[in-house]
Amino acid sequence: MLTFKDKTVLITGGGSGIGEALAYEYARKGTHVILTGRRLETLDKVAEGCRALGVKAWCHTVDMEQAATIDELVKWIYAEGHQIDFLLLNAGISQRALTLETDIAVDRRLMEVNYFGGVYLVKSLKEMFLERGAHIALVSSVSGVFGFPVRSAYCASKHAIHGFYETIALEYPQIKTTILIPGRIHTDVSKNALDGAGKATGIMDPGQATGYDVKKCARKAIRAIAHCRHEQVIGGFDTIMVPFYRYITPLFRLIARNVSAR
Repeated sequence: MLTFKDKTVLITGGGSGIGEALAYEYARKGTHVILTGRRLETLDKVAEGCRALGVKAWCHTVDMEQAATIDELVKWIYAEGHQIDFLLLNAGISQRALTLETDIAVDRRLMEVNYFGGVYLVKSLKEMFLERGAHIALVSSVSGVFGFPVRSAYCASKHAIHGFYETIALEYPQIKTTILIPGRIHTDVSKNALDGAGKATGIMDPGQATGYDVKKCARKAIRAIAHCRHEQVIGGFDTIMVPFYRYITPLFRLIARNVSAR
């Protein structure tokens, strides 16, 4: 089992949702925390909460669509002498629009934020990771396992994540990966999801509002990371579609066509 005390974790999208909950879980384990995101005020609030748990915490604004901001983060990490033991790739955007009613710019944006931004960060830290090893945990989704209505670009970006980080784990034994596969978790992800024109819907999905508790999600995730599990499905009854998809595909398709997409 991995030890967390006096190690350092870098969390993208650490100001809210699953990223925030996992920041506190890492801090409870004695892990120092570097939080990134677009809004400094939310990052500061989480950092204060982590410091109250007895660890060091830093904030750095990063927009995963903008490679220049990732470059600034990496430059700061090396300048400050930080050693990244854990990387949690959590930053992401969801979608709520039919596939053919979604502007191509939305597809591209979701790929940039959900996939390319994390890939660029990992490659920017490759010398550190290859020399010291690291554990990369990434927040995917059940939508990274199968397609689902009104989430085509989101599903595509999450499928890409699986392929990339499964390959890293095979190529580099010194780099461990854990793919976290949450179902509907009670966060604001659906409010921030983009419609076909690229605007945030501002709507809380009923399924999200009654979703799995985010703190329970974080606790289950940290156990999976501690045990170096390659992947971990997390959530309530909705996650039953994962084994159905993998082992009883016709039943999955029947359920997916009839279950509420929201």
